[in-house]
Amino acid sequence: MRRKTLQAYGSHDHTLSEELAASVRASVAEYERLRPYLADVTEDVTQKIQNIFAESSLRPLFVTSRTKSLESFEEKASRVIPATSDDDPETLVFPDPLRSLNDLVAVRVIVTLPHEIREAANLIKRARDLFDCRGDREKDTGSIESGTYGYSSRHLILRTQQNEAVKRYQEQLLDTDAKPNGAYFFEVQIRTVFAHAWSEIEHDIRFKSADRRAWSPTFDRQFTATAAMLEKVEETFENLNENYARVSEYWNAEGGGAVPLTPERVQEVWETLLPHVDRKFDDDWGWAAHLMAAHGLTRTDQLCEVLDSQKIRHVRRALDHRYSPGPDRLLDDLLLWQFGQDHIELTGGSLEDEDSRPRRASLTRRLRQMRTYRSLHADELGIRPPLASENDDAAR
Repeated sequence: MRRKTLQAYGSHDHTLSEELAASVRASVAEYERLRPYLADVTEDVTQKIQNIFAESSLRPLFVTSRTKSLESFEEKASRVIPATSDDDPETLVFPDPLRSLNDLVAVRVIVTLPHEIREAANLIKRARDLFDCRGDREKDTGSIESGTYGYSSRHLILRTQQNEAVKRYQEQLLDTDAKPNGAYFFEVQIRTVFAHAWSEIEHDIRFKSADRRAWSPTFDRQFTATAAMLEKVEETFENLNENYARVSEYWNAEGGGAVPLTPERVQEVWETLLPHVDRKFDDDWGWAAHLMAAHGLTRTDQLCEVLDSQKIRHVRRALDHRYSPGPDRLLDDLLLWQFGQDHIELTGGSLEDEDSRPRRASLTRRLRQMRTYRSLHADELGIRPPLASENDDAAR
């Protein structure tokens, strides 16, 4: 069988039979004629997807799109299934690429965090008056199940509904008597900005390498290692976002901030705000709820106010702890900083109770240190220095 080399647009050489080469050339010529109409379809569906997000609380970093280039179309149209025998010659993978390829029009939605991929996909799929979702797959599922690494991406195959730009394109198709119905398949890829950067670089180096002889297995190893690092970075940012949302809710006076301070709630708030200050013994946090309640503090947002990072910094400097205090001592010191002598009177026990004397003496000593610190750092703290009589009262 005579074979002919098909060359077009400079970067791909395909050795095909004369019959297949003629078929590909015809498809490429037809695509070149129709591509401006498909570019209108691309612009139209991109605008519709942007409008979906404009009416939602989710704001992607950006939405981009492209209409497949002539070069890329030719490369895909030239792919063959190799011959297995003289009776079973090679055939084109896509004998009618204009009608069988779903990625001639493609839209990319780039988001910040992994959970936004799911949210974006659900928003698009719910726009049933615009699109009918005919395919939905996670590109990283295979990597997860095989224990390997790759970039994460959600791929939707959508079909337009009664789209006018599609109808204009369909009117230009040759060899068809079908009435334009405005239905057209296209692809939407949804990924994070990290996965987007990784995939763009990988595609340029790994799949668009000008000279495959220059390839090294080290490149594959580096891409895999980078994908693993990016996965951990995404997990970290996702955790940061979740913690920020949780802490913000603690301050919501009409929501999480109003939740009563049970021992379990105190533990949850503490471990979220100060995970590095861990309780060394049991998990009973009733003592903390009791200390707070002594000052009439029974709400989550009130505990957050006590655990203010600036207050913690000043308390640590004022007392110059020999050892890093645990939650018990730190909360006691923070309440002493905020309420002064009242904290001693409310939680220090009776003056006549011999068992209470060590605690009262300790609280009084620490309060004196705090007052000294306040007087030395009055400008930084934005307070007036205490009077000498106030220091004397605190010492008694």
